[in-house]
Amino acid sequence: MKYYLILISILTLIACDPEKGAKYREQQAANQAAEIDPNEEYVMVTTAVNMPLYVNHDQAAFKKWGQQRGVKTSILGPSEWDVQAQIATIEQVVGTRPTGLLINGTDPAIASAINKAVEAGIPTVVYDSDIPLSKRHAFLGTDWYEMGRLQGEAMVKLINGKGKVACMGILGMTNQEAGFQGLQDVLAEYPNIEFIGKYDDKANVEEAARITSDLISANPDLAGVCGFDANSGPGIGLAIKEAGKAGEIKVTTVDWEPEHLKLVQEGVIDLLVGQKRELFTWYGAQFLYDMVHQTNQLSGDDQAAGITNVPYHVNTGLLTITPENVDQFIGS
Repeated sequence: MKYYLILISILTLIACDPEKGAKYREQQAANQAAEIDPNEEYVMVTTAVNMPLYVNHDQAAFKKWGQQRGVKTSILGPSEWDVQAQIATIEQVVGTRPTGLLINGTDPAIASAINKAVEAGIPTVVYDSDIPLSKRHAFLGTDWYEMGRLQGEAMVKLINGKGKVACMGILGMTNQEAGFQGLQDVLAEYPNIEFIGKYDDKANVEEAARITSDLISANPDLAGVCGFDANSGPGIGLAIKEAGKAGEIKVTTVDWEPEHLKLVQEGVIDLLVGQKRELFTWYGAQFLYDMVHQTNQLSGDDQAAGITNVPYHVNTGLLTITPENVDQFIGS
């Protein structure tokens, strides 16, 4: 017993020795510095690369991550919503052999380009919307069916379980179609609610406003509209304000850019369902880094064993914004 107490005393003295602690911290800092290779380049590829939603959340988080890691980050993609141009960009980037690729899962059609990256031995992570038929190493994003379900449940309460409801977004996108389905499944449980269709606003504010105006004209008794892309809400809100229907036609939509928050404050939008975009971008980039550096090695040779040493699928969750809590998000 006395030998045990002596050992504890020695360890305690070492732990309390400021010089020992300082040396440990210096060694830890040296180890971290040795890991940083400024020649490492991680590339994000999206489409509509100038969209404020992407710039303010995804790209800002990606750049911040690169600065903290001491590695290069690049952001590439067409300025407009152009999936074919995104595919071409991915294929061009594959030829440059970047350290890792972080790809916005915009459309199922990009699967073949993702596969080329993986087959070239480039760590490849998809974020935002999954591309399940691809060979991507990992996906981080949101449960879009849940986004639709949350909008549906909110809309039911807002219109007291009766009336006409429409929705809009980008038709054909895997994530948005899942959202549409979640919404419709909820509304279908209420016989006094009539779902009058889903519409393609092409992620364009003017198109969303035009569709909403047409819906109001064709359905004077329109009860609610749900949006599923970043520009749906501002477009819906614009048309409703112009028609003098603010507060009368209920609105739920996704995302929480400044224009969305302002419309909530004005009483035009009743509910926002937001993604935690900074989370799936930051951790997506970190997954690439962990794959490259074998941060969590699971075997003698993970690559030879066919093991990917990061989670395969991550749901980063949702947040909801209403008139009651919108002030918490202003300026955040």
